[in-house]
Amino acid sequence: MPDTTIITCCRVRQEKDADIPLPRYMTPHSAGMDICAAVETPIVLAPGEISLIPTGFAISLPEGVEAQIRPRSGLAVKHGIGIINSPGTIDADYRGEVKIALINFGKTAYTIRRGDRIAQMVINRICQAECELVAVLDNSLRDTGGFGHTGI
Repeated sequence: MPDTTIITCCRVRQEKDADIPLPRYMTPHSAGMDICAAVETPIVLAPGEISLIPTGFAISLPEGVEAQIRPRSGLAVKHGIGIINSPGTIDADYRGEVKIALINFGKTAYTIRRGDRIAQMVINRICQAECELVAVLDNSLRDTGGFGHTGI
């Protein structure tokens, strides 16, 4: 069984968004918690359009933990809906409302309705690093081989 990290959540608009589910895992082995839209009225996302969608909740993450906001695969494959800054990162010291920057990569308009599952949130442990300036890097098997260096 994986480690359990406790994150605290609060509703940004207590009474107004009480009907919107908090992030939750939809199956026992899900890596991401589904996040729902807390829009007041439906939002039509035209092809190529970006819209910042409210979720109605804020979170407090423990130190050393981040939340990544990722697209939902079904929305991406079936409708071309993604997240413009995917994955989005929520830092442990952010306390504002979680909002999702959706983009319509599809060819037709897509309507986001109240309560729709629009993204997923994955919780990860992080470590911070310090950069140390050196004159030359150590060699590796890959070395400077970049994009496509191992073939197609």
